[in-house]
Amino acid sequence: MIKGKRIILGISGGIAAYKMTNVASMLYKMGADVHVLMTKNATQFITPKTFEVLTKNKVYIDTFDETPDDPVNVPHITLGQSADCFLIAPATANIIGKLAHGIADDMVTTTVLPARCPILICPSMNGYMLDNPVVQENIEILRKRGYKIIDSEFGNLACGYEGKGKLPKEELLVEHILNAVEYEHDLVGKKIMISAGPTEEPLDPVRIITNHSSGKMGFALARVAAKRGAEVTLVSGPVNLETPLNVNRVNITTAEDMFKEITERSADMDIIIMAAAVADYTPETVADNKIKKKDGEMSIPLKRTKDILKYLGENKKPGQFLCGFSMETENLLENSTAKLEKKNADMICANNLKVPGAGYKVDTNIITIIKKGSAVELPLMSKDEAAYEILSEILSDL
Repeated sequence: MIKGKRIILGISGGIAAYKMTNVASMLYKMGADVHVLMTKNATQFITPKTFEVLTKNKVYIDTFDETPDDPVNVPHITLGQSADCFLIAPATANIIGKLAHGIADDMVTTTVLPARCPILICPSMNGYMLDNPVVQENIEILRKRGYKIIDSEFGNLACGYEGKGKLPKEELLVEHILNAVEYEHDLVGKKIMISAGPTEEPLDPVRIITNHSSGKMGFALARVAAKRGAEVTLVSGPVNLETPLNVNRVNITTAEDMFKEITERSADMDIIIMAAAVADYTPETVADNKIKKKDGEMSIPLKRTKDILKYLGENKKPGQFLCGFSMETENLLENSTAKLEKKNADMICANNLKVPGAGYKVDTNIITIIKKGSAVELPLMSKDEAAYEILSEILSDL
């Protein structure tokens, strides 16, 4: 989705300028048209040639630097107007002050002014400098004008000081760019709650009953929904996954935990997607100490957990969209259609565990989208792609 997008990287004179080589390289490998602008001070930390090799585009430093074969071209105007996203990182106190007060005396600042795309700014400097009231005021000026401020991180700085002011990881900077340009922001104003991952039902202090869910499908839904502009709440069981950017994550352990967290928030949501693999049964009692093995067989009395999807269907507010998931091993259409009706859901996303590429812990899925009177099987695709299709199908009914 970022292929062919024109991304401008504005680099000012901070020690973290070297990190931007990885950002440029990652974007280029994704198919983006990457252009790097540098202040003269930035060239003291890294050479323009490095970025030209990585992006296959000329690096501009001087505002009046003309393209040899096109002397009429005005790069700071053409680049600014044609940009799909503009990231300034590291953004020093100097460049932030200039942007806040409309000063345009270098290639970076003169290219920002004609730009009409999302402009992202990541302050990076000594912590004491960052905390200076005038720097903070300038940052707030830019925030109020619609610039997206990417907060710097806490850590060891080049000056030997430990504090805030460190440039975030390159992957996070790229993720901010993707959030700005990868998808149309057609879910702005929508509140979406998504459940993900397994639940864990304790037997004793050592053992649990759980399942193989990795949470990848639910996290993909949360990630893509946030990129499309939604306000996303992700209620997740225990998984080893990073929280997607701009997503509010709520961690739970048991099915009872998930029921509580979801039902407390459900009335405020426009869309609820239950992608978690919630335990249907939980032990009647939890032993205080480890259950010791004995000769012979052992049985564990179980009781039903609360049916979250059924509760949501019975208490669905007008205009709210409810989507459930159905993992089957046989009779996929029959079982999932019955679930749609029984739970009073608006849509069921069904998949068959036995079909290659559609099981747990893989990065792909084969989803069948079931609504009242229709069933559409999607081809094998990545979970992010599947998430996009699911959200688009939901959006078509709102």
